[in-house]
Order: sequence, then C-alpha cells, then structure tokens
Amino acid sequence: MKAMILAAGRGERLRPLTDEIPKPLIKAGGMALIEYHLDNLADTGFKDVIINTAWHADKIHSLLENGKKYGVHIRYSDEGTALETAGGIINALPLLGDEPFLVVNGDIWCHFDFTELPELEEGKQAHLILVDNPDHNEKGDFALEDGLVKNSGETMHTYSGIGIFSPEFFAGQQPGVLPLAPVLRQKCEHGLVTGQLYEGLWTDVGTIERLEELEKQLAHGLANA
Repeated sequence: MKAMILAAGRGERLRPLTDEIPKPLIKAGGMALIEYHLDNLADTGFKDVIINTAWHADKIHSLLENGKKYGVHIRYSDEGTALETAGGIINALPLLGDEPFLVVNGDIWCHFDFTELPELEEGKQAHLILVDNPDHNEKGDFALEDGLVKNSGETMHTYSGIGIFSPEFFAGQQPGVLPLAPVLRQKCEHGLVTGQLYEGLWTDVGTIERLEELEKQLAHGLANA
C-alpha cells in the first residue's frame, strides 16, 4: 500500500513560525513533524510515499529529498497553490495508483501503529482512524457505530487525520480546490465509510499552545510512554 502525507498547507494559526516554513516542518522534540511520520511509515513496512506541497515546497524537497535517509521512496505532488485536502489527493491520484492508499495529515503527532490498519471492506470506500475529542474540538466530527462512521450519534469522536481511501472515493469529483469534510459526510451518509477508535497519544499541532504542550510531553518522555 502507498502512503500520502498532506503537507501543502501554510498553517495560519502557527504564524509567525510558518511564515518561513511549511507547517509539517515545524519541529517538536528536535525533529520535524513530518519526519516522525516517515520514520513510522518505514518502521511499519511502507516503502512508497507521496507528499503534496505548496507553501515553501522547496524547503520540504530540500529536507526530505527522495526519502532514502528515512528508508522510503518519496515522490512529490507539487500544487503551486494549496488545493485543500480532497483537492490535493485528487491531484495526486496518478501517483497513488488504482489500489487503496493511506493518507496522513502532516501536521499531527501520534504513535499510531500503521500495521493495525485493516484492508478496506468489500463495498466500502474509506476507513478512518478516530480519536477522543480534544479540548479544541469538544463536539467531535463523527460517530462510530458497529464499525461504521456516521455523521451523528450518541458518542462523537474526532477524525485523527489518518485514513485509508480507495480511488473510487474521489470518483466524479472535479479537480481543483476541494475540502475533504463535505465529501466524507456524503460518503458516510451512504454507509461507505468504516472506522476504528485510536486511544493512544495524538496531537493536532494546530496552534502555538498545542505545539508547546507537545514539546513538554516530549521533554518529559510522556509522548514515548
């Protein structure tokens, strides 16, 4: 299975840190966020990684190069102007091929074991990793009922930014700027998305405050527990 890391965004809420570098290159514990993903992917058997870029794309190319030093082979999907999540994936489909692929947000930090990912069930188009709701998303995004991801339910969870998608998931969508959430909700409405709950350490590094908290965890070894 191929993997795609989403790395095109600027990260407005992390300014001024992201004025000069893209958000996935922000460092925590002395290492860029995207490097944690590459190490994790390599450790769990992934070889082919596609990374989409836009904001300061040259700096991502310069740091990661062809991926050899991380034990993977990297190809880039350069967008020029960021196309949002679904738009970026659609733009990269020629590199991703005809089989289901893993997508990971480049601005999260977690210990998720990618070997725990299942194959897509027959007739399903995506599988999401959900987490307990963080303070900044108390209402959550989706419910999980009998393995199916629902748009609403008694207990809501947050989408972690990790998921498996089939190319069919994006069939009929026009190239260009397109967020993922509306497409996901449409697919959930038709029962096409499965999911699982991840209860390990996970951080959406979307603000300076969350970055500082992650730094504290890493400094005290809490994030390695």
